[in-house]
Amino acid sequence: MPNQSKVQNPESPIPKTPQMNERDFVNDMLSTEKYLKSSYGVALNELSNQTMYQDIQSIYTEVETAQRELYYLMFEKGWYALEQEDTQKIGQAYQQFSGYKTQFPYGPGIQ
Repeated sequence: MPNQSKVQNPESPIPKTPQMNERDFVNDMLSTEKYLKSSYGVALNELSNQTMYQDIQSIYTEVETAQRELYYLMFEKGWYALEQEDTQKIGQAYQQFSGYKTQFPYGPGIQ
């Protein structure tokens, strides 16, 4: 059974009205940045023109930074919570997945 402890800052108060509030706007912006990051990531995987690749990569980096800043803002204001996982389960998952690296063609000595 997962540990249900929340990692969260105290929630900043927001008006409870039908109109969009600050949290709604920031959440909408975060969702948009996540979508853009994903879309630009697909474009980067499929671009063959080096100049266009560099331009899109620069935009991707800006979007990634904006997404991270919005996440931090929401976390700081207590509008984004994380669930704390059990240390033993993290260790088990690490062991499971670290064993997979021997299956890659570059070998276990390269990280």
